[in-house]
Amino acid sequence: MAAPFVELEVGGRTVKVTNPDKVFFRTRGETKLDLVRHYLTVGEGIVRALYERPTQLKRHPDGAEGEAIYQKRVPEKRPEWIETARVRFPSGRHADELCVTELAQVAWAANLATLDFHPWPSRRRDVEHPDELRIDVDPQPGTTFTHAKKVAALVHEVLEEIGYVGWPKTSGNRGIHIACRIEPLRTFPEVRRCALAFAREVERRAPKLVTTAWWKEERGKRVFIDYNQNARDRTIASAYSVRARPDATVSAPVGWDELPDVETEDFTMATMPARYGELGDVQAGIDDAVCDLRVLHEWVEREETEGVGEAPYPPNFPKMPGEPRRVQPSRARPA
Repeated sequence: MAAPFVELEVGGRTVKVTNPDKVFFRTRGETKLDLVRHYLTVGEGIVRALYERPTQLKRHPDGAEGEAIYQKRVPEKRPEWIETARVRFPSGRHADELCVTELAQVAWAANLATLDFHPWPSRRRDVEHPDELRIDVDPQPGTTFTHAKKVAALVHEVLEEIGYVGWPKTSGNRGIHIACRIEPLRTFPEVRRCALAFAREVERRAPKLVTTAWWKEERGKRVFIDYNQNARDRTIASAYSVRARPDATVSAPVGWDELPDVETEDFTMATMPARYGELGDVQAGIDDAVCDLRVLHEWVEREETEGVGEAPYPPNFPKMPGEPRRVQPSRARPA
């Protein structure tokens, strides 16, 4: 017997949804079809978040609580209208990742059980030069979302002082993401170094609340600003992505004025239709607010002059220029 399916018309394309009644989220019994319809509901917003960015798919064929499959390469068997962007890795290998230009492509990926979309901070036309600076506010054990909101408010304060426009969203889990558009003129190492200098400034203002320590044993009960989310090939869940939780929380763009009062659980597949219907995409202006990275580059130069240099990269990266020894402090031997 053939598996059940429904067909949806999305922007002139026909998208087949297989096993539409399969429950993906147990809190409210939401199904795969509900997941696809969520992305159709926030269509303009999710396309804007992913537009022409190489995008990794985080698939959960057995539902939100099942095993995750991180898929960089789109399946070879796919509709002819699925677009891709080629990215290359230090190993010399490459991947053709999903590159969204229309909503039907998002619906197609959701049918593959893609809950979260993980886009690069660069576009297909110039993959090696990011056009987005990412500030990842990540609460550590012993801290909460309330602490993350306090740090985000401090991030906002610093951004305003340097004339930057930041666009916050809940991560859909424990943290907060803030994006700033930049001109795609600098490489990943340069953008990451600028993100590190920014994070250190926030840390200087609230050292008991904020940390930039890469090693977990040094973070304590503080909120970590993960500057390494700006390293090449590192991705975060996009705006409007559904997270792998039983309650189907959504990574939701919010205004700075409402951030102090929101909670992660306020934004779910159940609540997003009404919010989006009322407000639309609250990040609709993000591509028009381009920030000048020269400001942060001057901070980097100042740090280097003062002897404050690089910080560790993630473990899968080759040793990078200027990087300190990449060894856990408690295991380090004297140089």
